[in-house]
Amino acid sequence: MRRTTSVLFAVALAVVVGAVQAAAQAPAAAARVPADCATLARHGRRADAQACYTALTRSADHYLKAEALWGLERYQDANAEFRAAVAQNDRNAMYRVRWGRLLHERFNEQDAADLFEEALMRDPKNADAYLGLAIVSASGFDNKVGEYLTKALELNPKLVDAHELAASLALEDSDADGAVKEADAALAISPDALDAMAVRAAVELLADRSPDAWLQKMRQVNPTYGAGYALIAADLVINHRYADGIAYYRMAIDADPRLWSARSELGINLMRLGQDDEARRQLETAYTNGYTNAATANSLKLLDSYKNFSTLPDDTVVLKLNTKEAALLEPYFADVAKRAIATYSQKYKMTLPGPVRIEVFPDHEDFAVRTAGLPGLGALGVTFGTVIAMDSPSGRKPGSFNWTSTLWHEMNHVFVLTATNFRVPRWFAEGLAVHEEGVANPAWAERMTPDILIALKDKKLLPIAKLDGGFVHEQYPGQVLVSYYQASRVCDFIADKWGADTLVDMVHAFAKVESTPAVLEQVLGVSADAFDAQFFDWLYKGVGDLPNRFDEWRSHIKAMVDLFGKGQLDDARAEGEAARLLYPEYVWDASPYTFLADIATMKGDTASAITLLATYKKFGGEDPETLKKLATLQQEAGDTAGATATLDIVNEIYPLDAALHQRLGDLFLDAKNYDGSIREYAAVVALNPLDKAGALYNLAQAYFSAGKLDLAETTVLSSLEAAPGYRPAQRLLLQIEDAQPARPK
Repeated sequence: MRRTTSVLFAVALAVVVGAVQAAAQAPAAAARVPADCATLARHGRRADAQACYTALTRSADHYLKAEALWGLERYQDANAEFRAAVAQNDRNAMYRVRWGRLLHERFNEQDAADLFEEALMRDPKNADAYLGLAIVSASGFDNKVGEYLTKALELNPKLVDAHELAASLALEDSDADGAVKEADAALAISPDALDAMAVRAAVELLADRSPDAWLQKMRQVNPTYGAGYALIAADLVINHRYADGIAYYRMAIDADPRLWSARSELGINLMRLGQDDEARRQLETAYTNGYTNAATANSLKLLDSYKNFSTLPDDTVVLKLNTKEAALLEPYFADVAKRAIATYSQKYKMTLPGPVRIEVFPDHEDFAVRTAGLPGLGALGVTFGTVIAMDSPSGRKPGSFNWTSTLWHEMNHVFVLTATNFRVPRWFAEGLAVHEEGVANPAWAERMTPDILIALKDKKLLPIAKLDGGFVHEQYPGQVLVSYYQASRVCDFIADKWGADTLVDMVHAFAKVESTPAVLEQVLGVSADAFDAQFFDWLYKGVGDLPNRFDEWRSHIKAMVDLFGKGQLDDARAEGEAARLLYPEYVWDASPYTFLADIATMKGDTASAITLLATYKKFGGEDPETLKKLATLQQEAGDTAGATATLDIVNEIYPLDAALHQRLGDLFLDAKNYDGSIREYAAVVALNPLDKAGALYNLAQAYFSAGKLDLAETTVLSSLEAAPGYRPAQRLLLQIEDAQPARPK
């Protein structure tokens, strides 16, 4: 919706021909066509535009009335008139295009897309229909937007709205030159192309140059054109500049107080920075005035749900956790966050301006609301300056989400965005964050998924100067994930060839608003083209021949699964070994490591099973049940330290397993790691087990062993409140009392 102008300016001049045809059927309205009203609105003459549209409502022609009612913001009536117009003249493709644009503006993307497709069935060369499809696709960062837009411009090179959309898309891809080219093309066709002026202003802002000349041009055409400021704001937000984006959404509202879409976006972005009170006011104003799209409605619902959250602040971290899981998650999240802050503070030699706010959502849809309208997300976490929003481990299937590495990743964004004053290009921010995951723990390093292997085989990786685009508008399914991989490997390559400190130097270089090619020249001393040649040579040497043997690997996997299911274990093992040796990083569904470990266990070869599963763990395998199986084998083999370390990794993935915490607490207690045992037994208590008395007793025992007698006494008394006759707790209470120093009478 960010590209949709306010309602009065939405009627495109491109419909003049269709409007004239319709007007010919209604002589009484011949002096007025929708394009006349649109021109008045486009130049800020709101009262005259209203009068123009009102006059058109008196037409007997359904199409003219539909356009007029749309311009008067009578959306339901306009929808009914479009329906009647289409029923009366089924072959008119333009009626469907305009109806589709109305539905898009009123948040009905699917029906809008259907109408554009129906229009093309009637007129395969209708450029406006292709533009409509491009607009719908762009709203969801769909990978077909480029195809549709190219087709629209092939059919009508003078379609101003298409050039303006192309300019906006280029800017989202960090292609400033392309944005300028398309914006200038629009202005050459129509000197009052307001969105093109807004794009030119955004280009200047993103380069930290003054946008005033372009803003003045925009105001000369229409001093009330708030949609232009809103478009600029959206470009700023997509480039991480949230505070600047908020400032421009405020300018949009100042120019046009009835621009409800801008109020909604302002509210959403205020939420992103933790300014919830004003966010609610802006969102409620938009919603009350009919701007009821999903983002607005869901954001208000999310704000209502905040009563179910607890805020746990300290000097460095403010945790916002669902109250039902706050006691469980707080010690784990606080520990990881503080370790990350300490690590990055030292690495980047900086202190954050204040505490980091971390919002953790057990309902993934709530997290999705916090990130609505943003491109290229891994859909696990997102950072808005010093605010992090992310999924809770409880919001994901166990094994599909490592919350610890996600938090480490997002915390890197906090530092890099702050250090660069939000000027860092997207590829470097994401690549560096993934690289730092691997530095913190090699098991968290980016791995080659099958989709990435296919992209490597097909040579689909982008040149470094164009890599930002791979995070926004996918040219093929899965390109965003491939771009994450490529960006992280670029950072790995730079650290390998020039040293890890060079990455820090690049952070500081990007703070000066330098382009990627300029930073490569300045910091590394190579051109972008030379860098690409060196990087791809390094990358493909490391990958070897695997991309070309992917089909062979896949056939081994299929045979392994089939033979294992038939009980032909020796043959299954041979196929699994072939697959494992060919693609040792593969640790996802049908991983050879799990099948081979099962076969080894069945044959009594525990040592091989342990070795296989330990390798699975090393390569980042994260299925909790597989890891717990490894811990059991390690413990049975007498490797309690290894078992403890393995189970502790499960906490990084899914810390909502009471049996896991109990088992890990016992291991820590036996090893006299009392702090660890306290943490784990406290987690059991937080999960509200059926045996509450027993869980509290274990926690009291850990406190007692650690010499924390007051906490031990309080906790054992709680155990006895839950089960007054619980003898182990009674005995422990006596031990605690005996150990207490004499108290004054």
